[in-house]
Amino acid sequence: MTEYLIAFNDEWVPEHTAEELRAKGTAGRAVVAEMRAEGVLIFSNGALDRSTALCSVEAVDGKPVFTDGPYVETKEHLGGFAVVDVPDDEAARYWAGRLATALDWPQEVHRFRGPGEK
Repeated sequence: MTEYLIAFNDEWVPEHTAEELRAKGTAGRAVVAEMRAEGVLIFSNGALDRSTALCSVEAVDGKPVFTDGPYVETKEHLGGFAVVDVPDDEAARYWAGRLATALDWPQEVHRFRGPGEK
């Protein structure tokens, strides 16, 4: 089995009313429940945006320096994600497609490299 990250950036999501977001949340949780039932879900989380940033950290002279803000300027923020353990790319695409359809916004799929892979 191979682990994949299925994620979306907060900026890919158009404005929604509170009611629309509740409906999307229900639909997304249903797909996550399917992943759990199939035994492929490792972990998932959502609602990550600029407001959830705790700190930033960078190495300065070999030591970590933490900053509470302002944060690095970026155009994209991770909005939510799921990590799945599935047999192949096709299965990862299937689950990403299920999420994209349920939420009606784009998803991106990344394959984690195994030990020793480049």
